[in-house]
Amino acid sequence: MTDLLAARSQMAISLAFHIVFAIVGMGMPLLMVLAEGRWLRHGDPLDRELAQRWAKGTAIMFAVGAVSGTVLSFELGLLWPELMAFAGPILGLPFSMEGFAFFFEAIFLGVYLYGWERVPPRAHWLAGVGVFLAGTASGAFVVCANAWMNNPTGWSRLPDGTLQIDPVAAMFNPGAPGQVLHMVVAAWLSVAFAVAAVHAWYLRKEPGNRFHRRALEVVLPVAMVCAVAQPLTGHVAAEHIAHAQPAKLAAAEAQWETMARAPLRLGGWPDEEAEVTRYSVELPGLLSLLSFGEVDAVVTGLRDIPREDRPPVAVVHLAYQVMLGCGMAMLGLSALIAGLWWRRGQLPDDPRLLAAIVAAGPLGVLAVEAGWTVTEVGRQPWVVYGVMRTADAVTPVQGIPFTLAGYLGLYVALSVLVVLLLRRQFHHAPHGGAA
Repeated sequence: MTDLLAARSQMAISLAFHIVFAIVGMGMPLLMVLAEGRWLRHGDPLDRELAQRWAKGTAIMFAVGAVSGTVLSFELGLLWPELMAFAGPILGLPFSMEGFAFFFEAIFLGVYLYGWERVPPRAHWLAGVGVFLAGTASGAFVVCANAWMNNPTGWSRLPDGTLQIDPVAAMFNPGAPGQVLHMVVAAWLSVAFAVAAVHAWYLRKEPGNRFHRRALEVVLPVAMVCAVAQPLTGHVAAEHIAHAQPAKLAAAEAQWETMARAPLRLGGWPDEEAEVTRYSVELPGLLSLLSFGEVDAVVTGLRDIPREDRPPVAVVHLAYQVMLGCGMAMLGLSALIAGLWWRRGQLPDDPRLLAAIVAAGPLGVLAVEAGWTVTEVGRQPWVVYGVMRTADAVTPVQGIPFTLAGYLGLYVALSVLVVLLLRRQFHHAPHGGAA
């Protein structure tokens, strides 16, 4: 295994592991705040119990996420020293702001966990709002840093070789708004579906359990609203990519030829040697329309991009299809739930529908992982788009495969611990009386 491949593999595994905890930090506080808000309005102790259990789950994920996030911070310097030598002063502001948000989140979470009987109820609820805002801000600042790597603005090199930096312009680069919005809604959506799947599983086993029924009453509206909003935020992000990163768009859509009325492809297998996409269903003109707002707009194809500047087309295209497929499945299920809920006037709890919710539980997380694959792999061969190649940023230190094995062991152990702790939180949930 080459140093570059080992470094990229280690970073990819670390990011794939940590991103689960990052989205939980943005999504779970929203749910616990909503549950406690219901308790403040209606006084039902089930809502308070729900908020407390979700808060404990949030704390577990927060603690493990702190470990995996620390690992990532070390990896940036260990694996990519040239990147940090160049971009460290530029990325310092968003990473510093993320640190501040992280500490505020920890403080508010401490108040929330231990203040149930110690602070006034509304002040306690506001502490939960603080957890939610700080957690969302923490994720948003990291996404701003990543957006800069895709849109490296806010800096210039002076004649003497030193950098002139506008850190605010770099952090709030043109790609940041769309990427942040898309990521935040993705976090809420994926967490809502994952939590709904847990409670739907237990409700199938105990149809009369009011605790799990109440959980679904809180979670499913969040899932349904976000399922509708997510394609819209994705469209905003994709429009920017079409203008700023034509190679990423072409790889995601496996578009080989530069043409007007470019088709949107569903499925398909990109043959990178023959430069064709096989077995896809093409919707004529739709890619041009969605990317540039005009059906006759010209979309740059991969054949007009030098081979050495192309991302791995098959990986990016397949990840993009997985992301879209998961998103459409969640949107379709949300529409079904909304229709049944409206028609019946109460939460639909048909066993088949609950089974569908359970099956859809992993889709949001899978979509997030696939979306980040598109974002990161689609930028290749650049670590900073158009400025620094990934091969030029990697560390010359030997032995990365050994650290990769060590981190894999750590992540497996942490995963087992998290599953055991979370299972304990919900396996013995209160019954809450008859439904």
